[in-house]
Amino acid sequence: MSGVLGPTIDELVIADLPERWSALGFTVADGACLLGTVRVVMAGPESGRGIIGWSLRGAASTELDGLPTTASERPAPERAPEQPNGVLAIDHLVAIAPAFERSVQALQEAGLDLRRVREEPTPAGAPRQAFFRLGEEILELVAEPGEVSERAGGADRPTHFWGLALRTDELERTVEAFGGHAGPIRPAVQPGRRIVTVRRSAGLAVPLALVSSAERRQR
Repeated sequence: MSGVLGPTIDELVIADLPERWSALGFTVADGACLLGTVRVVMAGPESGRGIIGWSLRGAASTELDGLPTTASERPAPERAPEQPNGVLAIDHLVAIAPAFERSVQALQEAGLDLRRVREEPTPAGAPRQAFFRLGEEILELVAEPGEVSERAGGADRPTHFWGLALRTDELERTVEAFGGHAGPIRPAVQPGRRIVTVRRSAGLAVPLALVSSAERRQR
């Protein structure tokens, strides 16, 4: 991680049970799993829902338009070895923005590195996406569709975390390790990559996807 500029992720806290991740082939110790250089803490369902929050090194502010953020001064650890199921690291996190421009501005003011804005609808109907690099990981900020925002209470609501995508060099092997809890392999949005959605039967508190490690496009 030496030479990395800008904020990086120290910890990610999720409202999940450690044993559910262990059952999928992750190495979990003391309620946490190291994916790449990010420590994923399983705080249990009593802690809330989904992704509870994260800690960042080097951010100019922890005011990220509603994303629960704390500052960390802990140095980055040595990279974790590949997980028994073949997962290498977090590829990207997904956050939903009811007020897209407001959120982009807040993240930039905190020092997050905006790589690009995608002005094309996603398969799920989100009109825009912004991609921020945090070390090796990406934060994918997704604009909430207007009709969804209106039903949920309007654009004044805060930005919130939604899900995770994990990277693997051997997607078939990882899918096999997940047993019947992994869906079919299909092409990803990024050319040359493939993706799998983890089914609800896995019992995870966080929407999870698995993506292949084909060379990334510059986002």
